[in-house]
Amino acid sequence: MDEQIDTRALLQQLHLAVALIDIEADTVYFENACFFDWFPPPAGEQGRLSERVAALDLEKARSRLSDRGSFRFELEAQIKGRATPLRLEMRRIEHQGKPLVLLEGRDISKEKENQYMLDSYSRMAERNAKALEKEKDRVERLLLNIMPKQVYEELKDFGTTTPQHFEHAAILMLDFVRFTDMQISSDASALVSELNDIFSAFDRIVEMFGCERIRTIGDSYMAVSGVPEESSEDTANIARVALRMRRYLEKRNAAHTNQWKGRIGINTGPVIGSLVGIQKYVYDLFGPGVNLAARMESLSEPMRITLNEATYELIKDEFICSEREEVDVKGFGPMTLYFLEEEARQHYR
Repeated sequence: MDEQIDTRALLQQLHLAVALIDIEADTVYFENACFFDWFPPPAGEQGRLSERVAALDLEKARSRLSDRGSFRFELEAQIKGRATPLRLEMRRIEHQGKPLVLLEGRDISKEKENQYMLDSYSRMAERNAKALEKEKDRVERLLLNIMPKQVYEELKDFGTTTPQHFEHAAILMLDFVRFTDMQISSDASALVSELNDIFSAFDRIVEMFGCERIRTIGDSYMAVSGVPEESSEDTANIARVALRMRRYLEKRNAAHTNQWKGRIGINTGPVIGSLVGIQKYVYDLFGPGVNLAARMESLSEPMRITLNEATYELIKDEFICSEREEVDVKGFGPMTLYFLEEEARQHYR
């Protein structure tokens, strides 16, 4: 008897809800104080189990206990005025030769809080990973806007790049005539907006022929073909870019009040390509090929494309050019210059 009293006393002190249930009769055979507090019976009555634990699906519990010998489910109960998550576990036992069900109930508030925190951290980590990937893509797009893809891949893999020499790079230089005198130049916002539209169109043209935009400075635009990979079509491709840039400006000028008159020079020659800077990267080209392209641009005329004789020889079978006078080109000596007029019909794309 003393042993039985001690056991009951021990059960009453537990912070677990414990009850012996006659599941078939839907009655509570024994309960400790915790079970009574969590699932109080109707005033003055013992109350059936299904009434006291309203969330319990009694038929489902009977079926699971019959098939598996155990049943578990979770619910919320109002305990001291607070909605508290609980987990109830039921399993079949025999007590004094009578088949009963032992029910144990646990407060899983801490477990739920921990799970919520874990889920929150997981969602936060996922968001951070997505944000990091998005930022990585943004940085990659920005870097690919200022350097060729091959140079970017080398920088990404090794943290640095090696200057490269290109013997036959085809360079295009464009500058707008009387840019600072244009009426729109007094309106900075409108000026930048129009220049952005024009350079965006140039970028699409450059990409169309597999060339690379190297830089824009103010109203000047520089593009190249044959960097970092050279081909026999580099000069022809840069010539096609120049013709389409001019055609774009002609169509734009016909539809707009502001007249953008581009002066273009192209040249094929040796250059060195290198990444410049440590914190702010700039990919640039240096060498006589670039210098001569700049001379061709300065010696050109509004809405005309100027090239030297060596470049002309590379494309004369594919393009129609008109000869100009011989000019003493600063730093290079006398040269016969040509205007690039159009692409020959049999080569027209």
